Amino acid sequence: MDSLTPKEIVAYLDKYVIGQKEAKKTIAVALRNRYRRMQLPSEIQKDIIPKNILMIGSTGVGKTEIARRLATMMNLPFIKIEASKYTEVGYVGRDVESMIRDLANISLALVKEEENKNNVDKIEAYIENKIIEQLLPPLPSGASEEKKSDYENSFAKMQKRFEDGKLDHLKIKVDIQPESINFDDSGMPSQMANVQESIAKVLGGLNKKSEQKEVTVKEAKSILAIEASNNLLDEESLKKKAHEKVEKGGIVFLDEVDKIAVSSSSNRQDPSKEGVQRDLLPIVEGSNVHTKLGMVKTDHILFIAAGAFHISKPSDLIPELQGRFPLRVELNGLDEEALYRILTEPENSLMKQYQALLNVEGVELTFEEEALKSIAKYSFIANDKSEDIGARRLHTVMEKVIEEISFTADEHSGDNINIDEKLVTDKIDDIVEDEDATRYIL
Repeated sequence: MDSLTPKEIVAYLDKYVIGQKEAKKTIAVALRNRYRRMQLPSEIQKDIIPKNILMIGSTGVGKTEIARRLATMMNLPFIKIEASKYTEVGYVGRDVESMIRDLANISLALVKEEENKNNVDKIEAYIENKIIEQLLPPLPSGASEEKKSDYENSFAKMQKRFEDGKLDHLKIKVDIQPESINFDDSGMPSQMANVQESIAKVLGGLNKKSEQKEVTVKEAKSILAIEASNNLLDEESLKKKAHEKVEKGGIVFLDEVDKIAVSSSSNRQDPSKEGVQRDLLPIVEGSNVHTKLGMVKTDHILFIAAGAFHISKPSDLIPELQGRFPLRVELNGLDEEALYRILTEPENSLMKQYQALLNVEGVELTFEEEALKSIAKYSFIANDKSEDIGARRLHTVMEKVIEEISFTADEHSGDNINIDEKLVTDKIDDIVEDEDATRYIL
């Protein structure tokens, strides 16, 4: 997925995010440039730094959804975090370096998953042999040829039954490995992280014995899959791949960056917020961060920051940090037409979600086009009258319309329920007319 063209990236995002062409194009080009850079000679590669992006737009217009979809489409380490949860070094809370440690952990998990997929045949063979050996113990050494032949026939029959799932109910004993001790390294100095890792190894060495447990063959498959993965995969090799992956392809989506900006209209300066910005500077610019994979250089990690900037402005960020996000893209607010398209067009639109949920109860839900347009209209009016929360307002309005049907769904199994414009109007119109009701109910 990391070699998709910008047009292909935008086409993928179009399936899930309505509009916001400029934001999609900017991100698509930034991602493609990662691929282009990797094809260049190493002496040029190190001089090409990522062009970090600042996305500006109200809540609910698609900033987070674009990030979420990028995470699912790309085979690259990706983390979405809120800037507001970090504190300046010296204050109680998470320091900004912990985002890179988290990204490194995600990269390792991603590489492990890839390797497990590549070695799926070996892992399945390991599980099969382990289980069949329990049910059909191996012959002692020096057995006759006749017994060996009989054993091979029995083993082949047992394999067939295993593959058909006919052994799943049988019980066998498996070794349950003791859980490794994991300390939360968020926000701690690298020296302390090393000390805790050493303590974990010592404590792990004192409690090495595995515990035998009787489980069904079906349960044993998942337990042995972990054992197979640990035995067949080389941990050091995995760490090396994960290290390279995070340094060359890591993406950090930094949401709510406006919450750490100090508004120029504010009467007082907030040293903690400004401190977080100053702590972010070296990470975004390029520095070394201690992780479980070793020292990770952040020079070529792509940072995408996003914020509503209702109270503060991008210019309220410290100038040095502004300079680290050279690409600016503003996302448009959502009008009635955009809300209607969001309701109906995406791959798993809200309309399809409700239809699928009620189909579980045997209820077939159909929406008339005018009803959907009314839901979009009332969502737009509610956004206009109270706080504009973008597409999230559709969830609130839709829930009000479907609430009674959803509550009594078990009584309507096998029924086809049609949602028309009148039903939407009856449920929503009075609430929208009253400004206080709109504010508190929708």
